[in-house]
Amino acid sequence: MVAIHAEPSTSTTTHKKNRRKISKKNLKPAEPGQAREGDEDMHEEPISSEVAEAAQAAVLEEDNGNADDDELMIDSDPSSLPAQNAAPSFPPLPASAQRSTLKSETRRIPIPPHRMTPLKKDWVNIFGPLTEILGLQVRMNVQRKAVEIRTSKHTKEVGALQKGADFVKSFALGFDVNDAIALLRLDDLYLDSFEIKDVKTLHGDHLSRAIGRIAGQDGKTKFTIENASRTRIVLADTYVSHFLPLYYLAANLLPSSSKIHILGSFQNIKIARDAIVSLILGSPPGKVYAGLRTVSSRMRQRAL
Repeated sequence: MVAIHAEPSTSTTTHKKNRRKISKKNLKPAEPGQAREGDEDMHEEPISSEVAEAAQAAVLEEDNGNADDDELMIDSDPSSLPAQNAAPSFPPLPASAQRSTLKSETRRIPIPPHRMTPLKKDWVNIFGPLTEILGLQVRMNVQRKAVEIRTSKHTKEVGALQKGADFVKSFALGFDVNDAIALLRLDDLYLDSFEIKDVKTLHGDHLSRAIGRIAGQDGKTKFTIENASRTRIVLADTYVSHFLPLYYLAANLLPSSSKIHILGSFQNIKIARDAIVSLILGSPPGKVYAGLRTVSSRMRQRAL
């Protein structure tokens, strides 16, 4: 067996050495007045001493200006500086600018037929607060069975029209004028309405017994709930008897819609509604009275 020993070629090594020599030549510092190889394109004329002095003076002035700005920023009082993220402050608009003077707004509140007679009887007590307190214009439309109110130049508040509509609507639902007028004087009073069938579906005698449990003997239960929760309650039982055959009347199959309206603050309405729902579901009045006594005692402690 013959082994052949191959020596590395000298051509590759000499080529690498020549490349290193060429790179070293290019990196040698050029003598004064002589440019380096490969710098023919970058050759520039020598800078005069006057231009160099002017450039150095400009750099010094810029550094001095930056130093002066830093001193001013350090010496200044931070409280005197304007806030960067402060919201702009604008004076409040007067009441005359908030309302629309171009067109007056009108609202029509329908009145049920059985409330037209009380409306005519207490009309003086109804339109008086609307005109004096809210500055609205009011009229009774007998043909349409509605009360129409609209704003005028004497209207002071933006929500006066809505307050007046709530006042007339509460009277149309069956509340007394002295109770409904509280809607004009207080801002945290609301009206809440619901039907007995929303709580439990009842028909016939079962519905009548539920209404009797809510009202109580001579209205005793209703008055107790009103006094304990500081609200006013109206039980509206409307029997629809128009355009029905006579055999419906004989068989006592009239459809009825029993509604309950509550006037008061948000928390007081919740207390009264919970008591009424318990009576509808069949709770005895004595148990409801005990719960109302507990709630009323807690309300007195919070008031103190």
